[in-house]
Amino acid sequence: MLANPSADAVYLEDCECKHDTENAILVDIPDMGEDTWVPRSQVHDDSEVVNSGDRGTLAITLWFATKLGLR
Repeated sequence: MLANPSADAVYLEDCECKHDTENAILVDIPDMGEDTWVPRSQVHDDSEVVNSGDRGTLAITLWFATKLGLR
């Protein structure tokens, strides 16, 4: 996790990007139980997970995390 996390983002650890397109990334989010498409517009600049093969902390907007039921 970042030393100064953004208040407008939710940080999800141990995520892996399985596939990416120009507009979205397909991510294995442990709390979701299945791979989830995340629009690139909802991926926060702090995210370590942005392209296929990336593993680490996925940072998404608070709005999108709420929509997914993660907040």
